[in-house]
Amino acid sequence: MLDAALIQQCADPSLKPTIVEQFIARAGSQDPLAITVRSGNRVVLVPKPTTPEEALALIRDNLGRNTVRVGITQYPAGVGIVEAGQLKPEMVETCENIRMGTTLFAKVFRIVLKWYGNPTAKEVLPQVMDDAVIAWQTGYFEGLAVFRAEDPGEAKPMEQPQGIPDDGKEPADSERNGSESDVSAEPASDPNKASIRIDLTGIGGRP
Repeated sequence: MLDAALIQQCADPSLKPTIVEQFIARAGSQDPLAITVRSGNRVVLVPKPTTPEEALALIRDNLGRNTVRVGITQYPAGVGIVEAGQLKPEMVETCENIRMGTTLFAKVFRIVLKWYGNPTAKEVLPQVMDDAVIAWQTGYFEGLAVFRAEDPGEAKPMEQPQGIPDDGKEPADSERNGSESDVSAEPASDPNKASIRIDLTGIGGRP
């Protein structure tokens, strides 16, 4: 399990620490130099790197012809990279890998959450989390390449939104959800520049 201080320092602030822990436990690795190479559905056996330099060399050797996942979050190495020379050594550094991975996973979660209709019921959220993890592992959700897809914007809050009465009816001047008025008309397509915060309260603990 990751150190709580490391999560606090490095993880995307839009994700609760319990979500980060679940995400890495289910889809990541405890080894910052872990490199997973796949060709289709087949895992390609590669030598285990012992230094960041060896890890980067292994990524470069396989990038472009195989799917390469890197580090603690098993970050998809090819996202946003046209050629191997653009690889950043920080990708295999623990804190940077957690930052990159959790930022991208938050976007994937928003994509899945939007498909579900941005539900507020806590009972639905574990299924959303399950599908988000699968989307992270496969790179696809309902035929959409999630890593290269545009960020759908701010997700509907997991708690009762402000301005909506307790009877569940929205104000007459609210077309969908008041929080959506603050969303930029042009969501960031670069996951590393996303600044949207999601409240994922309700996942990561049983009542």
